This record gives sequence, structure tokens and C-alpha cells, in this order.
Amino acid sequence: MTYTAPVDLTLSLPDHTQLPESDGTFVKNFQEHPQSILLTDSIQPVLQQRHPDGQYCIGQDCGIYWRLTDPPERGAKSPDWFYVPHVPPTLDEEFRRSYVLWQEHIAPLIVLEFVSGDGSEERDRTPWSGKFWIYEQVIRPAFYGIYEVDRAAVDLYQLVAGEYHLVAANDRQHYPIPQLNVEIGIWQGQYQNAELPWLRWWDAQGNLLLTGWERDAQAEAELAQAEAELAQVETELEQERQRSDRLIAQLRAAGLEPES
Repeated sequence: MTYTAPVDLTLSLPDHTQLPESDGTFVKNFQEHPQSILLTDSIQPVLQQRHPDGQYCIGQDCGIYWRLTDPPERGAKSPDWFYVPHVPPTLDEEFRRSYVLWQEHIAPLIVLEFVSGDGSEERDRTPWSGKFWIYEQVIRPAFYGIYEVDRAAVDLYQLVAGEYHLVAANDRQHYPIPQLNVEIGIWQGQYQNAELPWLRWWDAQGNLLLTGWERDAQAEAELAQAEAELAQVETELEQERQRSDRLIAQLRAAGLEPES
């Protein structure tokens, strides 16, 4: 019997450079792009610590190709935010145009969708077309989050035995992601000149993960406080010196030498 080597079918499939990187749509509102930046900026230190080799990627409104279709973009979903561990941030020394499952094989750990309508699209379980069904049955991220700014809420699902189950909130009303030792939840505050219920990260102890700007502002505030405390100590020392000088002057006026 003559041995025939198996054919690698992926060699004939298109890669990220051959697939469209956009379907021609645009971001639906002014809040979605800042929300993605907020998530990425604040979790970067966690991911850099988890991946000292830099082997991870974050997608923001980028396509995940899950099957071949005509036209090709019909076989992709573009989550508002997703994170994939243990893959290089670039391919062939260039930025990724999309994430191609048949090329990479590693599923995202987290996929997040930002609701701009009534949330039905993000919860659509219709086989082969519904967003929820495709994430659950094909792309299969370990966690799928549906964030609704109008409700000030996020529903987080975890893949268990091939099906998504809602994750229960902890006593801080956050949703744990044990693989990253972080929690996700709603934070009411101002970011990029907008007061909104933003989707944000916390560490496992409930400490808010700060953006680079927030870390700089916190460092400046701590420095200003330290300088104010130092100035207060210097003022108190100067007041003490002045009291000592007055006491010495009084002793000398009474004919006494302070040294004795």
C-alpha cells in the first residue's frame, strides 16, 4: 500500500490579508469607540503581566472569520471588543486585518458586544445567522458579555459544556473572570468628557483598574499630597524654631544663658 500524506486544507483557504477587513458599516454612536479604548487601556497591565512574551491580541470592532461565504464578510462577526490569549499581536510582521479562526484555531477568551438597539441582535439564537448562536456554537469564546449602556447593565455568559450560562454577580455586583483574576461590571463616572455608566474592569479584590491617564492623575495627586505634607512639616519646624528663638531671647533678657 502506498502511503499518501494528508493534505493540509488550510493552505488553500484565504488568510487575513485576503479577506475584507470591513463590511462598509460604521460605529453606531459616539460612545462605543471610547468604551473600547477604556477597556483596552485599563486591562493592558494585567495582560502584559500574564503574557510577558507579548503573545496576545485585542480586537476592537474587528472581524472574526468563522466560515467561508460569498461575499466573504458574511462569514464574519465583528465584536465591539475581544481578547485572544497565546497568539502573536501581528502576522507576517504586519498588523492583523481580521482574526481568522481556520488560520489561528485559538478561540477568544472574552467577546463583548455593546448594544445600540434593543439587545435582540446580541441575543439572537437563530442557527447559522444569530449572533448569540454563532458565538456559542462556532466561535466559542469562554465568556460572552452583552453591555447595554441604556440599562446601565451587562449580562455575562460563560461557556459550560458547550452552552452559555449567565454568570452570577458577586457582592460588589461585578462578574468574575477567574482566568484573568479580574472582574467586569458597571462604573458610573466621567470618561472622555461623558458621564455614563461605563463598562470597566476591577481586580479580584475589587480595586478599579485605572487607565493610563487615571494612573498619571493619581500619581500627580499623590505627589501633590506628599509635597503638601512636606510643606506642612517644614512650616511646623519653622514655627518650632521661632518659638525656640523667642524662649532664648526671654531667658537672656532675664540674665540667664540658655546653655546653662
